[in-house]
Amino acid sequence: MHEGQVDDPGAAFQPGDRGRAGLVVGDLGAGAARHAAHLVSHHEPARVLAVDASPGQHELAVDLFGHLAPRLSIVPSDAVSHLRATAGTYDVLYSVFGALDFTDPRELLPAAAAALKPGGRLVFSTLAHYLSGAPAQPDVVAADVPAKTPEGEASTLRRWVLQEHVWVKILDEAGFTETAVDVLPSTAEGPGTADTLLVTAVR
Repeated sequence: MHEGQVDDPGAAFQPGDRGRAGLVVGDLGAGAARHAAHLVSHHEPARVLAVDASPGQHELAVDLFGHLAPRLSIVPSDAVSHLRATAGTYDVLYSVFGALDFTDPRELLPAAAAALKPGGRLVFSTLAHYLSGAPAQPDVVAADVPAKTPEGEASTLRRWVLQEHVWVKILDEAGFTETAVDVLPSTAEGPGTADTLLVTAVR
């Protein structure tokens, strides 16, 4: 699967960020925590919390990156529950084709806004259109997309693939400001590829 060109979550930081050594960062839908581990190793925020609901991904993340504790915390939780329990905690929240794609944004975005400190930033990558080539949704509607279980069996997942103006609208409704959306062309061609929306917003 080729989903745009978001490889370095350090892009969530800005040159003007006050001393990265003091930042608390959350990775929503972190999977095996590879992006979170990269941040800890190369960008040195005070703490990164890698949040994912999958027991298998959590176990893999602990095996791969448990040695980075306590600066990397690997949290076995769905994003909404975690965010609701951590009000005013985060300087930066980000998601690389993670929880923002697979969680109802009408639940996740207000929880993210509450979990961010004033002036905190949400940064996420999401599909600009479906991998099938079908256009993104003009409203907050999910679609069932093909997936595989950890055992390799065919399954489906609910995925929110929304047009730019829809993301801007629901971010505004959740209390975010200064929303910006950049379109990043896919680095590959052919079936199963898609451009990426890189979305940033301020609490």
